[in-house]
Amino acid sequence: MSEDNQDPRRAVALFRYSLIAEALSAPPGSAERRQLLRAKAQRAHKIPGSRRTRVALETLRDWLANYERGGFEALYPKPRKDRGRARRLPPEVAELLLQIKERAPQLSVRAVIGQARQQVPPEVRLAPSSVHRLFQREGLLQAAEPSGSKDRRRFSYRHGGELWMSDVMHGPKVGCAGSDRRRRAKSYLIAFLDDATRLVPHAAFTLAENAATFLPVFKQALRKRGLPTRLYVDNGSNYRCQQLAVICATLGIQLIHARPYKPEGKGKIERFFRTCRLQLLPALNDADTRSLDALNARLAAWVESEYHLSPHRSLDGDTPLQRWAKGAANIRQITPQTDLDTLFRFRLKRRVNKDRTVSLNATLYEVDAALVGENIILLHDPSLPRQRPIPVLHAGRPAGQATLLDAYANTRVRRTRASERPAQPDRPAPHPPKSPLQLRDLRARPEPEND
Repeated sequence: MSEDNQDPRRAVALFRYSLIAEALSAPPGSAERRQLLRAKAQRAHKIPGSRRTRVALETLRDWLANYERGGFEALYPKPRKDRGRARRLPPEVAELLLQIKERAPQLSVRAVIGQARQQVPPEVRLAPSSVHRLFQREGLLQAAEPSGSKDRRRFSYRHGGELWMSDVMHGPKVGCAGSDRRRRAKSYLIAFLDDATRLVPHAAFTLAENAATFLPVFKQALRKRGLPTRLYVDNGSNYRCQQLAVICATLGIQLIHARPYKPEGKGKIERFFRTCRLQLLPALNDADTRSLDALNARLAAWVESEYHLSPHRSLDGDTPLQRWAKGAANIRQITPQTDLDTLFRFRLKRRVNKDRTVSLNATLYEVDAALVGENIILLHDPSLPRQRPIPVLHAGRPAGQATLLDAYANTRVRRTRASERPAQPDRPAPHPPKSPLQLRDLRARPEPEND
């Protein structure tokens, strides 16, 4: 499944949201919010489509205000107002200065200017202060951080919904649907855990560990337990997909990725998985593993009737459900205007074949004949059966639906001939063919003489 990730404006908007997401959870105008923004401005970042590594504090404040006024769409970049006008340092000169500094970081500002003078026209003024600000803005003058030991601390949020964490556990083998019911496939448990209450918003076994299986579990968790403030996930490909980042940004959820090879921050959900391996998996029988639906039914019954009702030592003897109920009034709920089904659909780019078909997951679908040869976007939901029609976008507008191809039914469909198609209203109707006698008269007619 190839996701439509070619929109550079969306990548920039997601980057901007990642910098302000943590500050959104702090009260407006508070010292905590100012401290969070100041910390982001002091760090180096990998900015999409730019060589810069720093973002000014004022810029972060502007992005935060834009998001609070207009949501995620307000973070999309707008065209520059000074496009086409000269700046203090022309872009090609600034690029040259950055390349020289990156090749030789030990060079001083004046040494870089000396080398650039050999390639820059004499009329271009290279002020040391301007070049210094350029290097400082791009993070090329910052000293390397000391490689000391990391400061790790135990953390816990106070209220439910402030932080969810998610991870994947390898599960038992289950029977496969279809003709070969004797074949068994490995399952994966995708689970969400609330940090403050240890409640499980939702968990489900799947047959794969990817974005197509993770997002339906996440959508079901949101429908059951509302919107979290933060989502703490791993660095796997299913957590790094752009679709998840867009969903979190649209819903106002701060997406946090754990540092690679640093599993210490996921200790609570790992403890939940340990409880599953000790209590749930040994109690499974052949009926529970005969299919994926049966295994998920057994999982849901164990979570709701045993895990959620068992006193937890870290909750001062409360059960996860009791602790969640104490703060349920503060949980953000999904508004009626939010269409989760549309938000969670993958945007898949396809080109329509001459026979009106497009391929999706080795399955052919039919679209409108007017779209032959055009590039379209399929709004695909992997959790739905493949028989369900898929909405289609063309040039950013709805263009019908893609339906499952029925090749046998097409044998009974009468094709429209070119002569039977209605004439275009803006084109004159063609003249009827002339008979041989009319052609003979035209050839025998004398041509008019010129005066």
